[in-house]
Amino acid sequence: MGKTALITGVTGQDGSFLAEFLLEKGYDVHGTIRRSSVDFRERIAHLEGKPNFHLHYSDMTDSMSLVALIGRVRPDEIYNLAAQSHVQVSFDSPEYTADVDAVGVLRVLEAVRQCGLESTCRIYQASTSELYGKVEEVPQNENTPFHPYSPYAVAKQYGFWIVKEYREAYNMFCCSGILFNHESERRGETFVTRKITLAASRIRHGKQDKLYLGNLSSLRDWGYARDYVECMWMILQHEKPEDFVIATGEQHSVREFCQLAFHYVGIELEWQGEGADEKGIDKATGRVLVEVSPDFYRPTDVVNLWGDPSKAKRVLGWNPQKTTFDQLVKIMVQHDMAKVAVENAGDAIRINLAEYLEKGIVK
Repeated sequence: MGKTALITGVTGQDGSFLAEFLLEKGYDVHGTIRRSSVDFRERIAHLEGKPNFHLHYSDMTDSMSLVALIGRVRPDEIYNLAAQSHVQVSFDSPEYTADVDAVGVLRVLEAVRQCGLESTCRIYQASTSELYGKVEEVPQNENTPFHPYSPYAVAKQYGFWIVKEYREAYNMFCCSGILFNHESERRGETFVTRKITLAASRIRHGKQDKLYLGNLSSLRDWGYARDYVECMWMILQHEKPEDFVIATGEQHSVREFCQLAFHYVGIELEWQGEGADEKGIDKATGRVLVEVSPDFYRPTDVVNLWGDPSKAKRVLGWNPQKTTFDQLVKIMVQHDMAKVAVENAGDAIRINLAEYLEKGIVK
């Protein structure tokens, strides 16, 4: 018999990649979704209908639904990926962020205990590099002090420590992966990396005039989400529960990401000005394509995240450089160039149809 895994947040970027990964390994995969009048299942649509893939309605703010689901599925492994994961949004919705990202973790742990699975179920908690916040050393590893710098990071810190407490108090196999920024072609369009690759593609196709960003000098450790879900699985296969930093060990600025994304759509940028006055200019035409907007500055901004994956490499044998930064940006741009091309084709069909209707050619 194969193992049974439960993934909260299966419709997200990481959840969809992890579901694919576990299905390939022969798992029976269960995922949670929230009831909504709008369908957000596009990342997992290709998995629906597979005999070993099951979806259940549940919510991180509803402990009864979690207890009922975990008691029914009785998973061997739980991957808690569900979260309000947007840092900027956490400033606008701090209470909701705390309910899902902090107390939600407690609800999962308690559901496992209430169902009598504390000795058989292994639990992975998706933690975050935002815990380091106003960083106290670079690069950051498992022993670096936390200094959370947003409501999202503060909520995630509770999640990290409650996992550690349940591990020590109840001898449960539960652990956290401290994930640094990980992106992909499935990243939400409001996140800065996907915002950049989509904008570059739309500008190249003449569908957008300009891209507005916040702090271009913010430094991040960007990896490929598809690689990171493999490390999540490896953490739960380890002989003892431990916390791991999941990162590439490389650091790049928002400006660098932007430069490379535009390069892959065939536009070379040069930068002029500093701070809020900095602009990205098309070398070939002199057009200003990138500007800084104060609207995208956060009340408190983390500017220097850089992970040290030495422990994951040494203990788990994970390769953090399976996909390079250059390859990651290229993958995302190629996807979004194709997406915009399809959008353009759809626009052309709609325009032609409107003309035909106006002329009475079709009714």
